[in-house]
Amino acid sequence: MATPAAHPDPAWRGRVAATAVCLLILWPMLVVAEFKPWILFDWQSLSATGRFLADFLVPAHGTEFLAMLLEQTWLTIAIATSGLALALLGAIPATLIINSQLSVSRLGTGRMRPLARVARQAVRWALVLLRSVPELVWALLFVRIIGLGPTAGVLAIALTYCGMLGKVYAEILESSDAHASDTLLANGSGRLAALLYGALPEAASELMSYTVYRWECAVRGSVVMGFVGAGGLGQRMDESMKMLAGAEVSSMLLVFVLLVALADQFSKILRRRLG
Repeated sequence: MATPAAHPDPAWRGRVAATAVCLLILWPMLVVAEFKPWILFDWQSLSATGRFLADFLVPAHGTEFLAMLLEQTWLTIAIATSGLALALLGAIPATLIINSQLSVSRLGTGRMRPLARVARQAVRWALVLLRSVPELVWALLFVRIIGLGPTAGVLAIALTYCGMLGKVYAEILESSDAHASDTLLANGSGRLAALLYGALPEAASELMSYTVYRWECAVRGSVVMGFVGAGGLGQRMDESMKMLAGAEVSSMLLVFVLLVALADQFSKILRRRLG
């Protein structure tokens, strides 16, 4: 009697069981989230989408619109750059405080002094708080406090990115070669000098790359925050989308893609020069 052929996948039972379990877990979540993709195929939704896409395929290029687009693009870049600059003003001192390699208290005994430990932990928790709140939430808060406009976006980016940059800068410096900074500190150098002449040259390429990446994220974030009234390109895009002006939205998205591409090329050039 011929023996039955073995299944080509010996683990098929486990794969099927895992898929079934995932579906059983996912289904209640989809129900709670009121996920209804069939609404996209409603006739009213399809007709509105068709009209929007018909305009979207031909970007707006009127002289008055392009002048407004250039102004709002420059405002968006200004919001992102100003917010990131303010974030750096807080992130760099925070990096000096929480970075264990640049701590004066660890020299000699190698132990952390109680006051330094408390200060370092307090700054760490402050950075956790800042980066835990998304910039969009900060923007909503500042819009309620100081009103509509780019100031809310600048402050929102500054707070969130201060927490992000401080944490990542410290991790980059701690993971780099500490021989130069340790030698400078051991010979009486200050922490700032040890950072500038010891740690920074070792990690300059990675630090710059991450900073430019964060600037790129700040540009994207400033566009999103514009939808809640923080000014810039996002606020104009929100107005165009509400009017279903697909041609205007198309032009704004093209400018947005161009900004991100330029930031990426700028990051590559800096990494090449610093590397």
